[in-house]
Amino acid sequence: MPLDDQDRKKGLEILKKMNLLKNDETPVSKDLLKQIIDMLYGTIWSRTEQLSLQERSMITLTVLVALNRENELKSHLRGAKNLGITKEKIEEMILHVAHYSGFPTAVSASQLLNKVWDSDETNSG
Repeated sequence: MPLDDQDRKKGLEILKKMNLLKNDETPVSKDLLKQIIDMLYGTIWSRTEQLSLQERSMITLTVLVALNRENELKSHLRGAKNLGITKEKIEEMILHVAHYSGFPTAVSASQLLNKVWDSDETNSG
């Protein structure tokens, strides 16, 4: 299935909902960013008939915690918060994942969750 402008629009719309369009992280190449927007968000995350954005966000968080991908986890924690996922729900997921991926990955994820939530509360207040 060829990608088109609709995939780009759908991807950008999802990133806007998650407030991930502003990139204060280390930038990636333009080609990689295009793939992320068009393919990942435009064709996968946009399949909301099968899984909601919140469900996709929780799945993504779970995988990132288990794989100990802190850089991506930080962005996705902010995205999850912007989608209305509570800190308590994410804490419960981290506790659950700890028993499968190990406590060090859970400790790192929990610390990062606290940083993201505390930082967002400081910036909004």
